[in-house]
Amino acid sequence: MKLTEYQDKAMETAMDTALNPAYMIANLTAEAGEVAGKYAKWIRDGVQDDEGMFQELGDVLWQVAGVATVMGWRLDEVAYQNLNKLASRKQRNALSGSGDAR
Repeated sequence: MKLTEYQDKAMETAMDTALNPAYMIANLTAEAGEVAGKYAKWIRDGVQDDEGMFQELGDVLWQVAGVATVMGWRLDEVAYQNLNKLASRKQRNALSGSGDAR
């Protein structure tokens, strides 16, 4: 499945009240926190919840698609730009470090 196809299908399930940046960005943070929570419990309890982590990662993907949609961006363009940025950083030996302008 192509990213834009996923984006379009995912947004067919969005409630009208969710189609705004405030909701999408806030809930992206919440869903990413749920992924982190699954991992934390794995560390704490020694029980790996692959299915739960898999499901939560899907929720993060839905929210990323949602943020892109409400911002007017296509996921394939976001992915393409990201790969170009990372390739440039690799070429310049700037993958490590911090800051957006590497």
